[in-house]
Amino acid sequence: MNNLKISFITFFIIGFVLNPLDASAKGERSNNSKTEYRQDNNKGDRKVSTKTRWNATNHRNNQVIIAPRHRSFRNVVIIRPHGHAFIGYGHYHNDNDAWKWLAFTAITMKVLDNINEEAQRKHETAQISATTAQVGEKITWHDNDSSGYVMTTKEGTNSNGLSCREFQQEITVGGNTEQAYGTACLQADGAWKIIP
Repeated sequence: MNNLKISFITFFIIGFVLNPLDASAKGERSNNSKTEYRQDNNKGDRKVSTKTRWNATNHRNNQVIIAPRHRSFRNVVIIRPHGHAFIGYGHYHNDNDAWKWLAFTAITMKVLDNINEEAQRKHETAQISATTAQVGEKITWHDNDSSGYVMTTKEGTNSNGLSCREFQQEITVGGNTEQAYGTACLQADGAWKIIP
């Protein structure tokens, strides 16, 4: 019986050390940082900083990956000089699902600095919808004190036979409005590419 108590205590201590109890379930952990290494499209490993944060609503931890403002994924260059830098695009929360539209980050506006991530994602979702909308159809979005639209203004075929569209975007925040224009062509692999 004495050996059984020692075995149980040893098992409990080893289990706790190797797989500690989730302190966040008791609300004891607020922010932890760690570093992960991820494969970056045949360019070797890249260092990605992550943070674990407590989500009181879901009672679980969410990992927030801090995305660089300039990066690439599947040979698509992602540039986010304004607004929030995050993984994914629009309602797609990871690059693997969003890669077809990631090039649209190049059509940017300074006013994105004044909206929250949810509003920015709504704007990007409107951009995704505009890739299949009729020419002249405004895809609108609203979020608290910000709103905007994305519209395809022209559609045609370039000299390489690719389908191209010209987009007009507008965002209004607190009465200030900013517009941006850009042209993108649908590539053979299904991804859009911005044409300078």
